[in-house]
Amino acid sequence: MEKSASEMKRLVANISGVSAKIRVLGAAGVSRAEIARFLDKRYQHVRNVLENEKSKAAKSNAVEKPSDSLTAKVKMGPDGRVVIPAAMRAMLGMNEDDVFFARIEDGEIRFATPQRTMQRVNDVLRPFVPDGVSLADELIAERKREAEREIREAKGG
Repeated sequence: MEKSASEMKRLVANISGVSAKIRVLGAAGVSRAEIARFLDKRYQHVRNVLENEKSKAAKSNAVEKPSDSLTAKVKMGPDGRVVIPAAMRAMLGMNEDDVFFARIEDGEIRFATPQRTMQRVNDVLRPFVPDGVSLADELIAERKREAEREIREAKGG
């Protein structure tokens, strides 16, 4: 997956250490060759870091699943704080101070980006909206009618 230099800069902006940057970019789907060029490192260095990460993940139950799924073991800290691993934040495009949503579903805590939450809402409501109907257009028209009614009432008519 080819990413622009600005996108790669954004992904590693708050990451220190070359290996950490390689892991984050790798988790975001950037090819090894692109990572090597972007970080001005040898391809072999990038490969070694990513292969070593795979070995560690297999040994520690942090098993990467196909495409858009990643599992990691995390630990609860003081005051119930949990650190979301950098690779997961990178996959979701999350940055410091971003807002996301949490819910409990089937005995699991699930976190979702605002975009994913909006998609879920749309998926739930879609069956109730007839084809060819724009709820946004209907709302705008309703607001215009209401504004016109208020203007008429203010004029005494």
